[in-house]
Amino acid sequence: MTENSTSTALTVTKSTELKTKKLILLRHGESLSNQQKKFTGWSDAPLTAKGEREAVHAAEILAKSGYQFDVCFTSVLQRAIVTAQIVLAVMEQANRPVYQHWRLNERHYGALEDLGRLGAVTKFGVWPVLGCQMQFDAEPPSLNKHDVRFPGNNPNYADIDKNILPMGESMKQTVARIEPYWKNILQSSLKNNQCVLVVAHRNSLRALMMLMDNLTHVQVMKSRLATGRPLVYELDENLKPLRHYYADKKN
Repeated sequence: MTENSTSTALTVTKSTELKTKKLILLRHGESLSNQQKKFTGWSDAPLTAKGEREAVHAAEILAKSGYQFDVCFTSVLQRAIVTAQIVLAVMEQANRPVYQHWRLNERHYGALEDLGRLGAVTKFGVWPVLGCQMQFDAEPPSLNKHDVRFPGNNPNYADIDKNILPMGESMKQTVARIEPYWKNILQSSLKNNQCVLVVAHRNSLRALMMLMDNLTHVQVMKSRLATGRPLVYELDENLKPLRHYYADKKN
């Protein structure tokens, strides 16, 4: 290879690197409801001490890899918000803008919210509980609008049209809820920034993965996402995924 061709190759490589967008997905650390093995959904459970340690560990992984975030997005649930706060503080990036939105909330489990697995099965039967966990379009038993677990009765969601707030969601409905935020907010931010952090939940993050990777119904239901372990997506200029990997297992 000649000197000129080597120079050209290096220029192309550097240009490609500069155009690559990075989106880091982070599932919050363990919450109290996770520890108690309850259906959590939109219930605002705090992190456990273990969950806080998981957030610190995630920050250490990201810091070791040299990530510098331009912006961070979270749900409005404290387990995601606090995880993001810990991560940015440990990384000495607490001054980064952080935006919270209900569309990044966990899937709403309807009448299963706050119930343990055994209690849920005892009350509703095996298939209504297992079916909504296994099938993409299966809904959990629904709430009614007078239930305190319905977000429309929570002052934190007072500014949102009650007709679009869930009383229980299938995975399909969760994806549909998150899709506008992906297209209108996250994509816009990625086009203007090089490195974006999203701290959210198992199902809201799986929904984003489905939208980015065009996963099938079966694939998204089988997908796994570890708690407190940053998942990095590298995207091209058109926001098409080039590859993804856990930050501690890049190669």
